[in-house]
Amino acid sequence: MGDAEGKLFTLKEAEQARAVLEPLLLEAMEARRKMADSGKQLGAIVERISQRGGILLSYEHAARLRAQHDAMELSVRRVIEQIESTGCVVKDLDAGLLDFPARLNNEDVYYCWRVGEDRIRFYHRQSEGFAGRKPIDPRDAGYHNPIQ
Repeated sequence: MGDAEGKLFTLKEAEQARAVLEPLLLEAMEARRKMADSGKQLGAIVERISQRGGILLSYEHAARLRAQHDAMELSVRRVIEQIESTGCVVKDLDAGLLDFPARLNNEDVYYCWRVGEDRIRFYHRQSEGFAGRKPIDPRDAGYHNPIQ
């Protein structure tokens, strides 16, 4: 994580980071979906080769597909590294879950956000996951105004 290792976010900082990171997360999610599709196509090619040998196989198509798959994989890795370099944690790329390390009521927690939510409204203890999310009481977070 580099310089961001050990960073704790205030709710306001987490929300500001979320607004910047959301487009990157969406980009990585889309690349991951495309990568899964190309992975299925590559799997079908491998299956066809194992059943029938290399006869009737377009090697150019397979090579192009492999190159696209590898490029998307690299893109996903780079975006995740970019997101995590801020101190934020990508918890589940398929679901679009981000966690922001924080301290709330003298306890280490994660502010938790999922794609589709308009702002960060939940937190969970670091030993819990998404299922343990609880609503943030703005008084506890030291943040009293709605996030714009």
